[in-house]
Amino acid sequence: MIDQEAAIAIATDIAREQGWAMLEPIEALLRRDWLGRPKRWEIRTNIRARGGPMARFVVDAADGHIIDKGYIPL
Repeated sequence: MIDQEAAIAIATDIAREQGWAMLEPIEALLRRDWLGRPKRWEIRTNIRARGGPMARFVVDAADGHIIDKGYIPL
């Protein structure tokens, strides 16, 4: 399983590749399956700001691959 720092690093690398802003504060939540096992990390950027660019990533907690990603360039 990858930890929170690794999940954020993966998301940061993807954001850099896409040319997306990765603004603080960053929130990373570990979601678990029905049996309580770690399933995925949900990462959001710029969480307390109104307006401004925001990125969202879903990273598999087992192997670190990107399940979903999105960006709002406000």
